[in-house]
Amino acid sequence: MIKKKLKRSLRVSRYIAYKETLVDFREHFWSFLGSSIGIGLIAFFHSKTFAYHENMFLIGSFGASSVLVYGAIQSPLAQPRNVVGGHLISALVGVTVFKVLPDIVWLTAPLAVSLSIVLMQITKTLHPPGGATALIAVIGSDNIKRLGYYYVLSPVLTGVIILLIVALIFNNMTSRRRYPTNRKYTMKVKRLFLPKTPRQ
Repeated sequence: MIKKKLKRSLRVSRYIAYKETLVDFREHFWSFLGSSIGIGLIAFFHSKTFAYHENMFLIGSFGASSVLVYGAIQSPLAQPRNVVGGHLISALVGVTVFKVLPDIVWLTAPLAVSLSIVLMQITKTLHPPGGATALIAVIGSDNIKRLGYYYVLSPVLTGVIILLIVALIFNNMTSRRRYPTNRKYTMKVKRLFLPKTPRQ
């Protein structure tokens, strides 16, 4: 029994390692298209609200999310619950830490990131770019700091919604990709965004 399980695990590992070495141009095309449009829309909308310097800070956090939601869509860390929950929890933590301990960056920066990691773990919404979202709240420019809890709604929530909508559309435009990976949610997404095919 144990020998069978080991053989099966070895086969699966070899298959995964083999797949990782393949260059799939179609996969790269959809990753490129989705991330370009997602980040492009965030940059456009945020440029209407924020100055250039703040806009670059915000894209740093969402750029990391794009790697997951467009390039590693099978990852548990890339699923909608993690993307939305991770960013929002981290933004709330970052703003709160800054309000409680203002102007002590050697304390606020690590505390914001560490608390956001623990809260994401507790809520099962672990999303690595969330750490950057928390950090931006405490080390960002004065304009970002002045936003206070409004930072959670915009730019964080608005940016996450844009990323997610684009991901739901472009990651399901081909039968080779499925996002989110949970089948129940995938069927709902496909019904929303893809045209119905007539029955034969």
